[in-house]
Amino acid sequence: MAEYLKLKKSNCVNCYKCIRHCPVKSIKYSTGQAQIVSDECILCGQCFVVCPQNAKEIRNDVPSAIELLKSGPVIASVAPSFVANYPGATIATMEKALKQLGFTAAEETAVGASIVKTEYENIIHEGKQEVIISTCCHSVNTLVEKYYPEVLPYLATVLSPMQAHCQKIKQEHPGVKTVFIGPCISKKAEAEAYPGTVDCVLTFEELSDWLKQEGVSIEQGEDHLEESRARLFPTSGGILRTMNCDSPDYTYMVVDGIENVLAALDDIKEGRLKKCFIEMSICAGSCISGPAMEREKRRPITDAIAVNRYAGKKDFAVEQPSSKDLIKDHRFIGLHRQMPGEKEIQEILRKMGKNTPEQELNCGACGYNTCREKAIAVYQGKADINMCLPFLTQKAESFSDTIISTSPNGIMVLNEDLEVQQINSAACQIVNIRHASDVLGDQVIRILDPKVFLDVMSTGRSVRDEKVYLAEYKRYVEQTVIYDKSYHIIICIMRDVTEEERERMNKEKISQQTIEMTDRVIEKQMRMAQEIASLLGETTAETKIALTNLKDSLGDE
Repeated sequence: MAEYLKLKKSNCVNCYKCIRHCPVKSIKYSTGQAQIVSDECILCGQCFVVCPQNAKEIRNDVPSAIELLKSGPVIASVAPSFVANYPGATIATMEKALKQLGFTAAEETAVGASIVKTEYENIIHEGKQEVIISTCCHSVNTLVEKYYPEVLPYLATVLSPMQAHCQKIKQEHPGVKTVFIGPCISKKAEAEAYPGTVDCVLTFEELSDWLKQEGVSIEQGEDHLEESRARLFPTSGGILRTMNCDSPDYTYMVVDGIENVLAALDDIKEGRLKKCFIEMSICAGSCISGPAMEREKRRPITDAIAVNRYAGKKDFAVEQPSSKDLIKDHRFIGLHRQMPGEKEIQEILRKMGKNTPEQELNCGACGYNTCREKAIAVYQGKADINMCLPFLTQKAESFSDTIISTSPNGIMVLNEDLEVQQINSAACQIVNIRHASDVLGDQVIRILDPKVFLDVMSTGRSVRDEKVYLAEYKRYVEQTVIYDKSYHIIICIMRDVTEEERERMNKEKISQQTIEMTDRVIEKQMRMAQEIASLLGETTAETKIALTNLKDSLGDE
């Protein structure tokens, strides 16, 4: 499948939001990046819409459109949702702007919609098809073709309004090229899957950028064409509102939004629906909520009102082609995905820390609805084990708890109200408490002088390896206090140096005793030396120097 949607690699922030909103999980996550799996994608554009970093981008086909303009006459088919994207515009003002870009003319896709709705009515009146699903939405068609082959017989074999209109344009203007302009990404794929009818597809976003580059603006105007009821098509229920829903044998219903579409397809697959015509759209609110509507202009209620006001009460005056000219076949598109067995799934679940069914939280943080779905995606190379948020959180907490609990240093964490949030066993031992629960949530003043914590928090300057005597506990500690403003916590690390301090003090005491003893020895020796010197008539200077040096050396120690 061609790459209609692609990823801006530098923007992906590993939030898994695109996976979470992808109805068919056609997104692969590897090396810290999300990638669209083209052959599984149904081009609903949900990943494009929900991406918080705008990391997905639609293929730009403006250069292709420009090349078509250079090659000959080109007529634009403009989707009826244009009145929602360009408030106040009419098909006349749209045509004026498009002609400035080089188009020969512009017409309403709603003309093709009128042809399609009439063909739907014909199929219903034939009564040969139990369930009839509208096929205007190519994402719905692709979803069925790839994931619901059992439902294929229920897709209406009718061209989409885009195809029906462009076919009509080419029949009336031989040699002309057509460019469809609308709010949908999947129309790009539809045009290329059925070549020869639509030569290029542009989104409203692409058109707006092109107009801006050329300095062309779309003017506001007035339009009172009564024969334009099919302009209602891009709204939820718009197809049915244009149809004559007069068959007593059929139930007419509207299903829009991906979750409702999936539920309806399951019902059809299981044979729970009989004799009904379903207007089906992948986008909630139908085409006016298309993924390529300009983001800042998404106003579902206002947009629906704009479409309603623009539409007339009667059908377009258009000649209905024969049914055989409107046939569109739908084919099964096989997906070659290797599925794991139960043994492989269980092994992956174990690696994710899911050893029992109770541990399968199915929280959806990774983007998958269940842990088993995630395990299957891991097996298929579409997901990574570390995408499991509870698993990572538990792993990080376990790692952190292990470090804190086994550390020989006392570690304590306070909040900005100086309440004890965490304290390890080494810290409990230092402050003589039996269990951490005895002080958790209490003010630190209960066990320690809060001055150092207040000072660090007010100045923002950390204290590192400061020796402190905790008189109440008769302990010496080297204390480090750090204030983390981003997490609003104060971390205190205490290394118990009581034994070291006692050894140092004992050594000092021994040294002092030695000095005092040496003084006494020197004094005694001096007396003896003087007595001997007086007898021998010799000086005591050398002896005095030697003994003084001994005393000084002991003092230095």
